[in-house]
Amino acid sequence: MSLIQVINPNTSAAMTETIGAAARAVAAPGTEIIAVCPRHGVPSIEGHFDEAIAAVGVLEQVALGKAQGVNGHVIACFGDPGLLAARELASGPVIGIAEAAMHTATLVATRFSIVTTLPRTLIIARHLLQQYGFTHHCAALHAIDLPVLALEDGSGIAQERVRQRCIQAKREDGSGAIVLGCGGMAALAQELTRELGMPVIDGVSAAVKMVESLVALGFGTSKQGDLDYPRQKPLSGPFQHLN
Repeated sequence: MSLIQVINPNTSAAMTETIGAAARAVAAPGTEIIAVCPRHGVPSIEGHFDEAIAAVGVLEQVALGKAQGVNGHVIACFGDPGLLAARELASGPVIGIAEAAMHTATLVATRFSIVTTLPRTLIIARHLLQQYGFTHHCAALHAIDLPVLALEDGSGIAQERVRQRCIQAKREDGSGAIVLGCGGMAALAQELTRELGMPVIDGVSAAVKMVESLVALGFGTSKQGDLDYPRQKPLSGPFQHLN
């Protein structure tokens, strides 16, 4: 049996449930999903400041997951906050949902579009495209111009805007796939895939399947080079529990 920890880096319990449900929907028989979020931090992640705070919560959850014996971790925020630091701390594989979604899109299409939340996060997405080497694969980026937590307010307005942006991307971008740029959009991917007749990729689902594959292959995070465990040194103040 595989035990996969899915970390929502913000503190929203409702979004954690949405993310956990999406992860369980694709998990293989014998895979158990533990969906968690930090107790302290930011209620949504919509910029560099939020990501910096959220990264500490991600590391705390990775440490707790290791103590529970999880086999791998998913960071379920499209900014992939704290990803490399989490890989230093973890022994099992750690996959970010932006990384997973972009990789998956290139396996099923030559070009993809991204649909995300606020316009300011488009810049962060562009940085990740460059970091992961997918800039030339991305045809366009779209924002619904609503905050992350609008996906959890029950009105359905954010979900409809995601749908409309996906329809626009299909019509205008010449893409073969669409990447959903927020963990809170995870529940929309399958329905949109059917409606649009093209792959609409949720990074949560993609990341879970990647972690399952790496665990099945017997691969953890390499401890050769920069992803070796953090050098031992005393941490002080609120970070003491990470010693």
